[in-house]
Formats: sequence, C-alpha cells, structure tokens
Amino acid sequence: MKLVFATHNQNKFIEVKTMLPHHIELLSLTDIGCNEDIPETADTIEGNAILKANYVRDNYNLNCFADDTGLEVKSLNNAPGVYSARYAGNTHDSTANIQKLLKNLEGKEDRSARFKTAIALNVNQEEIMFLGICEGEIIKELRGDSGFGYDPVFQPKGFDKTFAEMTLAQKSEIGHRGKAMRQLIAYLSK
Repeated sequence: MKLVFATHNQNKFIEVKTMLPHHIELLSLTDIGCNEDIPETADTIEGNAILKANYVRDNYNLNCFADDTGLEVKSLNNAPGVYSARYAGNTHDSTANIQKLLKNLEGKEDRSARFKTAIALNVNQEEIMFLGICEGEIIKELRGDSGFGYDPVFQPKGFDKTFAEMTLAQKSEIGHRGKAMRQLIAYLSK
C-alpha cells in the first residue's frame, strides 16, 4: 500500500517511517512532487491536520495522512498550541521558539504542559482522526541533543529525561506522535 505523509519535515518523516509496517510504502510531499507549503490556517491542531490531508487528496488523488502537533502549556492558556512551530515568528526557528517559551514561563510555578498530535487520515474515501497526548512539564534549561522542536525542554510525566535525552524508540513509545501513530497503524492493519 502506498500512503503519503503530508510533510516536508524530514525529522518527522523518519520518525514516522520507522513505526510503520514494511508493507506500507510511505511517501513524503517531496516524493509526490508537492513542493508548496500547504497553508495551516485552522485555529485548532485537528483542523490543520485535516486541511493538509484534504489538500493532498484533492490535488493529488492519493491516500494520505497529515499530522499537526502542538505544545500546550497550562499556565500560558495552552499557548503556543496551534502556533507551536511559529511561536517566535514565521521562520519556524526552534531555538527562538524555546527561548520565547522559557521567557514567557519566567516566574510561573505551574510548568505543566502537554504535547498533542492529531492525525487526519484520508483513505479509500474515508476520513478518520487519531489523537495522541503526552503529559509533562517544561523544564528551565535545555537538556539533550536528539529530537527536534521543543524536545530539549519537555520532560514527560514520570520520567527524569527530556525527549531530547531519549532515543527515538523511547520517545516513540511514550510520546504523543507515537500514540497517535499506533492508532493509525492499528486502523490500517484491519
């Protein structure tokens, strides 16, 4: 089965590809010749996933799925949320995003946060949504050098390591994207 993952993010693509069964041939947006940035104009994480999946279905007529992920910090009214990738501006600069987050959390006692991934699947004329959530907290300093995005400051609940200090397998096992992906894989395996 060929399935398009509607992303240009190579880190995300590799993370997801390692989780899929071998009988699924995963293609990226680049693989299908889609070089444009698909607009993410929805005001929810779920809405952005749907927009991206529908774009590929409508323009390329291929089975596909798209995800959107956001970091929701309780004491910041769930910000950055849907704006996580561009929290510090439209350049998608992870370092700047982390710096802004840590600055906005200065003096806040409650540093609880959660990562939320929504996956919208369009396959065989069906549209299905899968959600994965990982609870944790934002630590005060960056730790670790693997992963991407907010991984160096997000410590999952019950662990003493950040996502950036974990192996890809560890992160996939407990993380938001892994949880949503396992639901997707279970559905595709039916």
